[in-house]
Order: sequence, then structure tokens, then C-alpha cells
Amino acid sequence: NVATFEKQLSIIGLSYDWSRKINTTDPDYYKWTQYIFLELYKHYYDAVLQKAQPITELVNRFAKEGNTDNVDGRNVFSADEWNMMNEITKQDILMHYRLAYEGFAEVNWCEKLGTVLANDEIVDSANGPVSERGGHPVEKMRIKQWFMRITAYADRLLEGLEALKWSDHIKEIQKNWIGRSVGSLLSFPILVGKNMDLNIDVFTTRADTLFGVTYLVLAPDHKLVAELLPHAKNAAEVEKYINDAKKKTAEDRTDATKIKTGVELKGVMAMNPATKQEVPVWIADYVLNDYATGAVMAVPAHDERDFDFAKKYHLPIVCVVTPNDLPAMSGDRVSETFEKIISSEMWYTGQGLLRNSGAFDGRGSSDARQDITMFVGGTFTTRYKMRDAVFARQRYWGEPIPLSRDKNGLIHEVKKLPLTLPNVTSYEPTGRAEGPLAGVKAWTDKGFETNTMPGWAGSSWYFLRYVDPKNKKALASNEELSYWKHVDVYVGGAEHATGHLLYSRFWNKFLFDIGVAPSDEPFPELRNQGLIMASDGRKMSKRWGNVVNPDEVVETYGADTLRLYEMFMGPFEDSIAWSTESIIGSRRFIERVWKIAQRVIEEKKATTKIKNTIKTSPETYKLLQKTIKKVGGDIESFSFNTAVSAMMILANDMEKADIVTPQDFKMFLQILSPFAPDVSVELWVLLGEKKTIQHAGWPTYDEKVLIETSARISVQINGKMRGMIDVAVDANKDDIVAMAKMHPDVMRHLGEREIVKTIHVPNRLINFVVRE
Repeated sequence: NVATFEKQLSIIGLSYDWSRKINTTDPDYYKWTQYIFLELYKHYYDAVLQKAQPITELVNRFAKEGNTDNVDGRNVFSADEWNMMNEITKQDILMHYRLAYEGFAEVNWCEKLGTVLANDEIVDSANGPVSERGGHPVEKMRIKQWFMRITAYADRLLEGLEALKWSDHIKEIQKNWIGRSVGSLLSFPILVGKNMDLNIDVFTTRADTLFGVTYLVLAPDHKLVAELLPHAKNAAEVEKYINDAKKKTAEDRTDATKIKTGVELKGVMAMNPATKQEVPVWIADYVLNDYATGAVMAVPAHDERDFDFAKKYHLPIVCVVTPNDLPAMSGDRVSETFEKIISSEMWYTGQGLLRNSGAFDGRGSSDARQDITMFVGGTFTTRYKMRDAVFARQRYWGEPIPLSRDKNGLIHEVKKLPLTLPNVTSYEPTGRAEGPLAGVKAWTDKGFETNTMPGWAGSSWYFLRYVDPKNKKALASNEELSYWKHVDVYVGGAEHATGHLLYSRFWNKFLFDIGVAPSDEPFPELRNQGLIMASDGRKMSKRWGNVVNPDEVVETYGADTLRLYEMFMGPFEDSIAWSTESIIGSRRFIERVWKIAQRVIEEKKATTKIKNTIKTSPETYKLLQKTIKKVGGDIESFSFNTAVSAMMILANDMEKADIVTPQDFKMFLQILSPFAPDVSVELWVLLGEKKTIQHAGWPTYDEKVLIETSARISVQINGKMRGMIDVAVDANKDDIVAMAKMHPDVMRHLGEREIVKTIHVPNRLINFVVRE
């Protein structure tokens, strides 16, 4: 693949510095990917300092002070208790803090293929999700995986977006993906007989609607479901629903267009902490266990999804917030208004004044949230939609994770890097939900980690390696990193917004924290290119047989034609369908340039002795200066299509011009060369230059020539065009009016009619308003 891509890029003539070529699968490269992983493993995120710190500092703090201040809210212990713990227990506790840590993740397991599948390798069928290859059943399974604690950097990832020169669209995608929400954590006691030892914790941003909660919903895989199931009167029905839910993908479960389903845990009730009333507990697959607390307090009068669910299963709907324009209504009229809303299949999700909320009636939504949260003993917290990133793949060919376990289960860092993949004759799956190296005995005998790194590991920092690609002592030297700092302009597809672009920002911020990366953000400016679609309007794919092979295009039309056509197709950020018919226009433009060059060369031979007295036609020379300025500006703004258009206009003019000097034509070649380097280089040499055009630099334009001394303005009568006149740009209105009246066609149409008003737009038009 590397050889093929390098060949194609070279044929097309893209100007890469091939001495900086890197390969993320090369052990000399992924040695430093492994190094970064170990650094992440050896650090935690200090919420006070807002940066990564060595895990040893946390260990020392635990040894001296314990964790009585409840860092992270996970474990509370004294220094003596910490010091008495065995190493395995300490290891498990520290996993809650490490930036690279081991945990459990839900994966798509295909027993028949014996492997875990990515979401895009699964298709829906009448019997649930099946593998794209073979159509075998796929089920959800929780297995041990490695993770990156990207959520620790959530606030910095959000805040950093503000200063970036990225499109609002991409920023919004990342903001929504991170999904920062400030809200309340509320507890609903579970009522099973006299047992009130269990609580369902719910996160909500609308504590003001608590009095309107009429039921709770748990995710099918919520941790409390197993404890509550034996108390349900319909346990068999609930169990079947849970098993069916396992067959659905997260995307399918949360699809807003699909009808929501659920099942009640009959006999299990919870208590609304505000009203002290019992509310039923349901299980529904649209609630995901890994988002917030995996439980939802349902307020059907003020949430569209809850409203639809309540209407479907005939659950109570209680209105507790009214719009601000209803405060003058009596209680009866307010109730009547909302009865009409409910009966007409509507709900109110906005803010307003509280009703049916006890002592909080009449309070505004925003200020009531805090008081209601305190009233029921809740806490204020910040939650994120973004989850920690799974850092593992079930494929042999990922980078090995440089960790090993001893016989007691203690994890140790591999000191000598790179840790390379074992050489095996076969790496077929073992048939068990485990790492791809689990079947290699020589590997497992040494206790090495059997999972491998995902594809985004090596791609999250490659831009730093470019600055010093052959360094054997560091991922890049401080000197080179300080010089280059960061990527000036990054070009990438919008489809990477929640993947590569987010992971790269996360890794870069971490490397900045530990003094490796020279800047906090890797890509201050981002441009998203549009996709070149196939001629049938679909995305190019081998599946559809509609792929355009650049080798074949170059062989038929030439590399310059391909480059020009791609730049001329349309705006850089637009997705546009490929058209073999349209590419002919770019080819003809190059042929026209060649034809003009031959004429210039012949004229050069004929006028060698008097070359100082020969000048390009004034109009053409002026257009050349304008084009140099425009093309330079268009390149800076990624407006390549308009740059090509401007050069085409110039070529048409040069073709008709009486004289174009070699010197001026060479300036044209200089601005054409980034777009069509091959023909530009060849004509440059034919015009007598010894060095290639790439060493010539960018031509400067003559600003004085671009200053307009005259303007052509239109003359109108009652808004209708009647003629054009040329005037000095600094001419006064009276002179222009006099000239306009002397135009023959204007005189003819004016006749003896009375001019009641004269409209003058400087350097653009004169409009005489006359009586009809």
C-alpha cells in the first residue's frame, strides 16, 4: 500500500518532502507510539492543576495522606489503609486514575467468526444484527479492554475550540460529541416490600421538573437490573426484552425516528423524592448504560421522547412548568390549557413558571433548579456525553501494548522498546472474546498483553514525527519541535471530527503537559475538503465498481490535466461528482497554454536584437498583474477553482494579444506551476531558463498598474440601460451627467422629456428619472 500510494502521489506531482516519509507500522516509528502509551499509563489528570501529573505523585499522596478528601469520588481510605493494601489492590485502585487504563467494554461478538466486529462490519436482519461477512449472528458482550481517559481532558478540549480557525460546523460536532452538561444528581429510593436500601441515581439538567416525574427508565444492562429482576412479577417477560435488546446496536436503539419500546418491572416501584409518591420502574433500550447514570427520570409533559413513551403505555402526564406568558391565568385555566396541549399530542420543553410543585409554585425554572436539588438532598455535577476511548483492537496487526503481567497478575512496563509483533504462521482468531495475540503461546508465556493498539494510535501524533523523522533518541528533538511548533494549516475530511481530529487534540494536549509537544493545540487552522463523488453520484467504492483510478486518468489525459480539473471542479469544501466529459476542458486549457508558448518562443527568436523595445500589450499586461494578485490570494483562501478560472481568462486574452513578451509569459508560468507543474517546467526550460521553475519564487505584481484611472459606467433612463460611458474615477457628478446626456442613444431616448431626478452611483451608473 505504501509503495502504491507513493507511486501515485509522485505521478500526480504532489510536492512532498520524501525525506520525511514515515510509516506508522514501522517498529522504528511505533516504538514512540508505545512510549506515548506508557507515558499515558504513568500519568493521571490533576483536576486542580488541570494537567497531567505523574502517577507516582498520587501514590506518594496516598501513602502520606490517604484519599480521605475523596479524590474523584471513587475510593475513600486512610494512609494506613493504603499502606496495608497488597499490590494488586493498589493496582486496581490506580486504574481509576491512569490516563491509559484497563476496564470493561461492550463489544460486538460474533461466535461463528470467533472475533469482535466493528459497527460498520454489522448489518441488520430480521433476526437482529449479523456479520456483514457470512451473515452470522452478532451479540453484545462485555470484555476487558484498554481505554484512554479522554474524558479527563473534556473541558480543555471544549475550551480550546474557541481559539481555533475551524469551521463552526466542525466545532459544533465536537461540542455535541463531548456533550458537556451541568446538572443535578438525584436519588430515587426503590420500594420493594419494605426494602429501601437501594436507590436509582439519575442525572438531569432539569431538576425544576422533578415534581412532574411519573416513571423511571433503566437501561437494559443497568447494574441494578440484576438485583431487581427477582422481585419483578413478570421476570420472564423482562428477561426476554433484555436479551432482545442485546441484539440491537447503540445507533439502532437511540434512533429518533424509531418507535421506543420498553417493559415495566411490575411490582418494583421507586419513590419520587419531591412528591414522596410511588412511580413505576421501566426498562427501555433507548436508554444507554454508558451515558450519564444509565437511568432516566421521565417527565412526559416536558420531554418529547418521554411524552411519546407515556402516550404509548398510558402513563400519567403531569404538567409542572408553564410558559412565562401564562402567569395571569388562574390555576383552572392553566390546567385547561395543558389539557388541550396533551390531547393535541403536544408537550412543552421550554422554561417558565412552576406549577403543581408544592412550595415552589410560581418560581422560575432556572432559579428553582438549585433549590429543588437541595430540597431532595441531591448534588450538583457536570457530566459528559463523550465516553473514554476504547484503546484495543481484536486484530493481530495492531501495535503491541508494551505491558506484561507476572504470575501474580501485577502489570509491568516493557522497558526495551519497540516491542514488536511475534512472527507467526497464522493469526486466526482463537474463537474466544480475547486479544488477538492470546493464541500465541510464546507471547503469553512471557505475560505480554494480548490486545493490540487501535488504528488511531499511530495517527494521533504522526505530525510531530514529521519534524524529525529519523530521530532514534526521541519522538522528535526539542530543537526541531520548537522550530516547527505545530501544523500551520491542516486539511482533512469532516468525517474525522469525532475520531482522528479529537484524538489528536487529546494526545497533543497530554504531550504538551509533559513537556514534549511545543503547543497545546496541534491544528490551529483546519480546512475540510469536499469529497469527489463517482460519476453516478455515489461515494467511490470497490463495492459499486465506480472508482476512478488516478493512474489511468494520468495515462490518458496527463497529470497536469488531472490536477487542474480537480482544482477547477468547484469550491474546495464542496462534494462534487466526477465527470470524464468535463475533464476535457482542463486538457484544452493546457493545450492553449502550449500554443501561446510556441508563439512567444518564435517571437523571441525573431526579436532578439530589439527585445528591450518590445512590450506586452498594455491591456494584457494589466490583466496579467491582476491575475498574479488574484491567484496568490485565491491560493491563500483555498479558492483554487476561481484561481484556475482567472488563469483561463488570462490565457484567452494572451491568445488574442498582439504581443506577449517572454518575461511576462514566464510570470504566467510561475503562477500556473503549482496547478500544472509538468507543462510549466518544460515551457520554462524551453524559454531559456537553467533552473527549474520551483526555484523562481512567486512573482510580484505591479500595484501601480492595478490603480484604476477610469471607470465604465452605465447610463439608464427610468432604470433601463441606454448606454455606457468611460469617465475618470475622480470625475465629479456634474461632469458625468453632462457626458451621459451627450451619449447619442441617451439623447435619443431622453428627447424633450423632463428629468425629475438624477441618481448617481459613483463609478457604476447614472440613472435619469423622467416623466412618462
